Amino acid sequence: MASTYLTHTTSTPTNSDKATLSFWLKRSKLSSGQGVFAQDTDGNDKFAFILGSNDTISIFQETAGTVDINLVTNRVFRDTSAWYNFVLHFDSTQGAGSNRVQLFVNGVQETSFSTATYPNSNVDFRFNKSGIVQEIGRYEGGNYFDGLLSHINFIDGTIYPASTFGSTDSTTGEWKINTSPSVTYGTNGFFILKDGNSVTDQSGNSNNFTVGGGTLTKTEDSPSNVFATMNSLDNFYAGSTLSNGNNTVATVSSNAAYNPSNFAIKTGKWYWEVKLVACSAGNGSEATIIGMSNQSPTSSGYGGSIQGSGGFGIRGNGKMWAGGSEETGWSAIAVGNIAMIAVDFDNGKFYAGINGTWGNSGDPTSGSTGTGAYSFTVGSDVWFMAVNQRETSQTATFSLNFGEGFFGTTAAGTQADDNGQGLFAYDVPAGYYALNTKNLEAYG
Repeated sequence: MASTYLTHTTSTPTNSDKATLSFWLKRSKLSSGQGVFAQDTDGNDKFAFILGSNDTISIFQETAGTVDINLVTNRVFRDTSAWYNFVLHFDSTQGAGSNRVQLFVNGVQETSFSTATYPNSNVDFRFNKSGIVQEIGRYEGGNYFDGLLSHINFIDGTIYPASTFGSTDSTTGEWKINTSPSVTYGTNGFFILKDGNSVTDQSGNSNNFTVGGGTLTKTEDSPSNVFATMNSLDNFYAGSTLSNGNNTVATVSSNAAYNPSNFAIKTGKWYWEVKLVACSAGNGSEATIIGMSNQSPTSSGYGGSIQGSGGFGIRGNGKMWAGGSEETGWSAIAVGNIAMIAVDFDNGKFYAGINGTWGNSGDPTSGSTGTGAYSFTVGSDVWFMAVNQRETSQTATFSLNFGEGFFGTTAAGTQADDNGQGLFAYDVPAGYYALNTKNLEAYG
């Protein structure tokens, strides 16, 4: 998460002019300079792997005040819904300069750079020098990475091909992770974040990292099973700031806000939770709505929100918005409450509850009977999971959990779906699932 970083001090390397770095990265915040890997303890000697403010990748190294690596991709990396696998080769023993530093993205070598400065022969790799502090998640004491990292492999002294860390799925054509690569790590090599948030080195070298600057949040989201998040590219009226893996939504005054998920669904049975973290109007604001919509956020007026004919959701004042009408008899949503949403797209039934109790005596397992449910027409429409703050004079902060297992930076709970996936605060109704790629493939 933003402002959290990891550090480790190196020993004498196996080979300071040859190394492989492989990691998986999922972006959250775009259009900002963010350090992913760095060594910058000495102002004249530094290394950095940076996400640029224009969403390119920069690889930079300076030795004794002289820049010896400066690679900036022409390609931009703006997909906030997918994991990227980056593999970096550093081998200054190679004859050709362009062979001394190579970058692979999802198994394919990156060859188009707007700037391309390669190191001289036998230059040391600053990230693998003896006695330096390796940093993950920031650069130059700031410029924090905002997103997710997983399966970071650093190999000291050996070059391994990208195919060591992933492979192309023969059916989908997607680059799939190899969770247990067979490599020789060398003295400074390490394997961390293998299990979501463990900074304990699992290479056998005990090159463990220390967490600084905040909380390292465990997530169930991984390169092999991607969970839904809120969509940072669909920010209606530009009214919100997204953080914490794009699952915390903070609206701003003077703008109405509608924020949808990056997954859109129309079949299956799905469950998710939303915590109301803050609301400027206090408890019971009618403008605060949690639910779903079949409207694009680019639609005009409130048609692009939950507050339209194609929306269902709990309002903060204790009323239900159900496809164009307002239903009474609900409890108001107070700050700190957790809304539960269960949607049966097979039978066209929407259920909502608060803090473990389903409203309207609802029973999400009742199938076509739809006990306590609000009905909607199942057709060709796709639906977005969404939050809504429609009053321009108010602000609200929502933390959504699609099964990743956290609200903001706090663990949500231990309840999984019937497939053993996701972590939630409350019991997942039987037959309902967390919104992730494995479940969508099986049940969506």
